[in-house]
Amino acid sequence: MVGTVRDEGAPLLGRESELRLLTSLLDEVATCGRALVFRGEPGIGKSRLLSEAARGARERGMAVLTAAGVQSEAKLPFAGLHQLLRPIRERAVELPLIQREALDAAFGLAPDVAPEPYRIAMAVLDLVSEVATDGPLLLVVDDAQWLDRPSADVLAFVARRIESDPILLLAAARDGYPEGLTEAGLAEHRLAALDDVAAAALVDAAVPDLSLTRRTSVLREAAGNPLALLELPAARGEPAQPGAVPVTERLERAFAGRVSDLPEITRLVLLVSALSDDDAMSESLQAASAVAGTPVDLEALEPAVDAALIELDVNAIRFRHPLIRSAVRQSAGVQLRRRVHEALAATLEDDPDRRVWHRAALVSGTHEEVARELEQAGVRARRRGAVDIALTALRRAVELSEPSHRAPRMLATAELAYDGGRPDIAAAMLREIERLDQREPLDVARARFISELLDARALADRSRVADLIAIAEQAGEAGDLELHHNLLWIAAARTWWASPGPDIRRLIVDAANRAGAPTAANARLVSIHAYADPHANASKIVDCLREAADSRAIGAVPAGYLASAGMVIGAFHHSLMFCTAAIDSAREEGRLGALPRLLATQAILAVRLPDWDIAIPAAEEARRLATELGQPVWLATAETAVAMIGALRGDPDATERATARADALALPLGATHLVALAQMGLTLSALGQSRYPEALGFVERMFDPRDPAHHLHFACMAIGDLAEAAVHAENAQAARERLAEVEVLVGGAPAEWLAITLRHARALLADDDREASVRFEEALSADLGGWPLWRGRLLLAHGRWLRRHRRVMDSRAPLREARGLFDAIGAAGWGDQARRELRASGESSRRRAPEARDDLTAQELQIAQLASEGLSNREIGQRLFLSHRTISTHLYRVFPKLGITSRAELGPALASGATR
Repeated sequence: MVGTVRDEGAPLLGRESELRLLTSLLDEVATCGRALVFRGEPGIGKSRLLSEAARGARERGMAVLTAAGVQSEAKLPFAGLHQLLRPIRERAVELPLIQREALDAAFGLAPDVAPEPYRIAMAVLDLVSEVATDGPLLLVVDDAQWLDRPSADVLAFVARRIESDPILLLAAARDGYPEGLTEAGLAEHRLAALDDVAAAALVDAAVPDLSLTRRTSVLREAAGNPLALLELPAARGEPAQPGAVPVTERLERAFAGRVSDLPEITRLVLLVSALSDDDAMSESLQAASAVAGTPVDLEALEPAVDAALIELDVNAIRFRHPLIRSAVRQSAGVQLRRRVHEALAATLEDDPDRRVWHRAALVSGTHEEVARELEQAGVRARRRGAVDIALTALRRAVELSEPSHRAPRMLATAELAYDGGRPDIAAAMLREIERLDQREPLDVARARFISELLDARALADRSRVADLIAIAEQAGEAGDLELHHNLLWIAAARTWWASPGPDIRRLIVDAANRAGAPTAANARLVSIHAYADPHANASKIVDCLREAADSRAIGAVPAGYLASAGMVIGAFHHSLMFCTAAIDSAREEGRLGALPRLLATQAILAVRLPDWDIAIPAAEEARRLATELGQPVWLATAETAVAMIGALRGDPDATERATARADALALPLGATHLVALAQMGLTLSALGQSRYPEALGFVERMFDPRDPAHHLHFACMAIGDLAEAAVHAENAQAARERLAEVEVLVGGAPAEWLAITLRHARALLADDDREASVRFEEALSADLGGWPLWRGRLLLAHGRWLRRHRRVMDSRAPLREARGLFDAIGAAGWGDQARRELRASGESSRRRAPEARDDLTAQELQIAQLASEGLSNREIGQRLFLSHRTISTHLYRVFPKLGITSRAELGPALASGATR
């Protein structure tokens, strides 16, 4: 037989550059982990290159783990991952219990455990990293386009985190198929067709006695595709005209012709195996026997083995190329395929998750019983952490549902898709719901809730607020209090984000009041009142935050609501505490998707204080995870935090770059609150650099309703910045008018930040010397122990005022204290200003000595902090969703930067003021 599918003995011609690439990757893996995806059309040689890589790895003594995607297995949760890890499953005993349980749940061995998908991914990362401690490891994934999505997502997670491990991940994927490894942004190498010389050499080596006419025809039809060059010489039928039939289709026809030459019973067993989601030989023979009505044994497969279409491996039937499987399916009639699905369903009576798909294949209309079974299979898949498999089951259940059950199942699918990070599926379900004739009012309200969560562009859409309030109250009247509060929260948050004006604000305030007074026991309601009217409700919100802070048991979701409430009113210390609690819970539960939002918020809050130990690592981790997970709103938020960090630490270039990135993300989304937040970074940078007219212009943008940066709440929070800029820009009168506006908006009982910034502005904008003296005394007598930047700025302003009023000796004490505060927090620009003022008063002042930790990157600082708290590398890795080898690599770089040699020295070396 002329056909040599995946024949390892065929010469590998025309792939010299790829072979050099593989050699380089294998040689370097001991020092640098890598991941690479080979892409190309079917038969182009991707699998052969993977085989060469595996052979080369084994020759070097490397461990090799392999898996191959199979189209019929795409609905089986973690089928690909199970295949890949099977040889090392016993090493899972070396993992922490929570990770072992996650892996067991993924593989269906722990039905009572319901892990988050990223907990499973982290367990796999640690497992392969542990195996790699014995020596370099090669992971090979063929036909990645057909991996089940949960397996693909886990491998994408791993691939992004092996740079510090001696692990090489090589995958092959067919063109035209989106899949998890490609969407992960991994490096790709596209395989082109063989050139004419290599193609001719391959045909001559494989089929040396081919006639000249047939050789010419094969070379033309194959178009440089290696598999076609090997298979088409044996194909029956007339040669195709150049370009008339795609190479893939020609190959399928060639394989179909070879299948048609087989005995009928052999074709039947092949069809059973092609339609099965498992390669188990005994299962295929049992189902084939049921269809044939007579016992079928192994002998029936011998003709297919002789024809080089399959290979037998212990109890497995393996097609030698996916196109053969496809050809077998395509060449069978509809009725025969139905009979095979029916037989497989009967064979799998004890395996409901596989059985239901064969039952579903038999149904063309509605079938409520099968729809329920699919729904239950989806629930089981979700508990195993296989969200995409669950979604596939639920979507098929929707198709088979009776009309009365369709809307609830669509909603369940949309909700799971949103929670699982599949907004495209959620949006598709919502569009389908809109077309339904049978919809209950609560179904409409639930669909609207999900729709609002999905639409990032709705952040600044003022027109939706009134409609949302009405739908929220309808849900409440229908008895769904949770949905009522969910929709009301979105309406209130949007009111804060979009500044829709007094009429809409009054609507949301009234609706919030009808929903009930804020209490510590209802965190969501606290957040609703904070967003609805942050100034009027400030004191009540602070009371709730204090009461909640005394509670020992508060979950991640309530903590998130309380953090948002504290943030919008300016109670940043309380907000930071709840935000940190929510982050800790998210890490503990493996909810990676929630971290970009929480970390970006934490970074913004910590910058306000400022606390660099929190702000710098949080901003960097938020950026990394938001980029990885595709969350543009939270990436933009993190960039605004980076901008403010640069501003306060005296790096205006970093501020401008981060602001540009934030604007590029926020403006297309209409996220004006983020554009305003970016202006705050630019303002602080300009103030620190004494560029006062620029600073004034940045703040004024937030007050201007025509400007994309307009945001009244942030403008109020920046009134102290405006006052400082205006005084130095000799525009104090206009600033006094702005101050009066803000005082009306804020009322008489603002939260901590607003109270501080108002006192600062009043002191700077006092009408006369007597008032200024009183205002400075009032501002400085307030408790600013938790606000070193504000106290430093106030002392600097007071020292300047004293010196300019010829009280030079009196000015030195506040200026010295200001300098010390600025140095302690690394506020370089303001520190330089304090030194200039001291020199002008006749007192010399040394520059701040650089601290040892200033040389650390954000991630190095975060890891060093955790290590100084006594956490092991593995524990740090689990918190940051990184491998323990990556943690070790970072610490290896940290020690010389800090001038230390042991973990015990980390604490003192990281302390504020410590120098090398």
